Amino acid sequence: MVQTGFRPGVRVGIDVGKARIGVARSDRDGLLATPIETVARAEDGSDITTICGHLAELSPVEIVIGLPLSLSGAETPSTADARAFAAQLAATTPIPVRLVDERLSTVTAHSAMRSAGKSQKKSRSVIDQVAAVIILQHALDTERGRGVPPGELLTIDEGA
Repeated sequence: MVQTGFRPGVRVGIDVGKARIGVARSDRDGLLATPIETVARAEDGSDITTICGHLAELSPVEIVIGLPLSLSGAETPSTADARAFAAQLAATTPIPVRLVDERLSTVTAHSAMRSAGKSQKKSRSVIDQVAAVIILQHALDTERGRGVPPGELLTIDEGA
């Protein structure tokens, strides 16, 4: 049975990588995720500043960050990195941050790019955006189907 508890509003999806961060957005009705930008990771915080610029422009109801778990569901060093990035972003903005399972999103993104005839070398600049779209679209579809937001909401304690 499909529930009707979908919350309207734009959402921003983020795929956190070691070198790059993919950013995507949804429409207000939460039907479709589209890519925005690939942001270079930066120790000086300029990556967070760039993302906050998108947040200011879009006024999203929520930020959805992919949580890279191992196939068994265990946490990995990449999981810790995504959690740390999410906490840093949550400390910078009042917009709620939600962590969602993103197992295989990058693999799916690479497969989609290959299917579209794009070489891995040429698609490197957009693969993170595609992964962010996949993460966000999965979150939108899950919420629409179940009537409840997916994943875990980052609490203020974790974001502080």
